[in-house]
Amino acid sequence: MSLLKENSNYNSLVEYCLRIADDRMILGQVLAESCGHLPMLEEDIAITNISLDLIGQATSFYEYSAELLGNGETADNLVFFRGEREFKNILLVEQDNSDFAYLIVKQFLFDSFDLLFMEALTKSQNEQFAAIAAKAYKESLYHFRHTKSWVIRLGDGTDESNSKINEALEFLWMYVGEMFEIDEVEESLIKENIAVNTNLFKEKWLTLINDTFKEATLSMPNINDFMQTGGRKGRHTECLGHILAEMQYIPRAYPTANW
Repeated sequence: MSLLKENSNYNSLVEYCLRIADDRMILGQVLAESCGHLPMLEEDIAITNISLDLIGQATSFYEYSAELLGNGETADNLVFFRGEREFKNILLVEQDNSDFAYLIVKQFLFDSFDLLFMEALTKSQNEQFAAIAAKAYKESLYHFRHTKSWVIRLGDGTDESNSKINEALEFLWMYVGEMFEIDEVEESLIKENIAVNTNLFKEKWLTLINDTFKEATLSMPNINDFMQTGGRKGRHTECLGHILAEMQYIPRAYPTANW
């Protein structure tokens, strides 16, 4: 039985809020798994802090989702007791960090998008969204600057680092199109000036990453290439199942435990 669909208060606003939360929770979880495995101590600390920022942002959106749902719903329930098909994150954020280049490219593609997204969300007519975004934007700016510097460092570094980051970019590029998909859920909220119309800053995003790729001596992929989608509809890659199995194990094994 679905944790959500049986709730009479489930609507487009809840769906949109969960999408934002899921993106950040899953990305934060995958980043946290890299703790202790990064090339230097300073980077280990930096990536862990970014992970904590993302999980903190997700928590704010989950708490608001729980408030909207009512009926005693909690943020913990939304994180730990939904099934894979109920998570609505984009496919990009759930991809494995195969190596450091994959971590950096994936993070940079999302961070550059998130910087523009949070800036736009601060103008939402929904006061809760605007307030969360105002704080998150400052964090997103740091995340973007950090991963941008690594893209340039790796791309314009050795032949090996350039080769690895190109390989990561070639694989992950097919997931970026989903960031700009707009469906009936978002359309209704955009009309009310609540949700962000991501297509309004798509060209700005392309310019942002293209300028970085030029500085990093990387080739800009074609935005019209085939794109994988389905995450917003609950259709995920096998990566998400592995993430949830680890993330949800303890709460599901001991559901009455107090933290």
